[in-house]
Amino acid sequence: MQPELNHSKALDSTIAIPAIGVNVQVRIAPTATGNKATLIETTDEPGYGPPQHRHERETEIFHVLSGRYLFEVDGKRFVAGAGETVVAHVGSTHRFTNIDDKAARMLVLITPGLDAAAFFTELGNTMKNGIPAERVRFVGNVMIDTLIRLLPKTDPARATAPSTSSRRPSPTWR
Repeated sequence: MQPELNHSKALDSTIAIPAIGVNVQVRIAPTATGNKATLIETTDEPGYGPPQHRHERETEIFHVLSGRYLFEVDGKRFVAGAGETVVAHVGSTHRFTNIDDKAARMLVLITPGLDAAAFFTELGNTMKNGIPAERVRFVGNVMIDTLIRLLPKTDPARATAPSTSSRRPSPTWR
């Protein structure tokens, strides 16, 4: 059996979604893996992360490159830092927030493959004027259970994460 060589060049463009404080770069497109996987790199601003959501067909594997994130997967909350990996299996409800005081980065392996460039471009267009007031149920095939409500970082209703620094932002979770 001959090994298959698929050559993939990282896409050059960064997809910025300021409303949720994320920049996304597709590192391996699904076409390079026969739609078996996609690899993206995210840079998340302090205090930001995606709204709670679940994938009907994808598992996401998050590998933190720098910073610290508060994750919630199926109601369980925990902190993951550089070098740690978190898995959100297909159908699990999950979200995360950068709890560091500077931008944090991670690699996200999505399996099976997802057209991440199209998904995040559509999400960015949906949120180009901020987070919509109406509830967004689906973007692509991802169900959005709640939208982040961007409260001031000093809002006492925010959940707090274990932290050694009072300067770290708290996530906007209710």
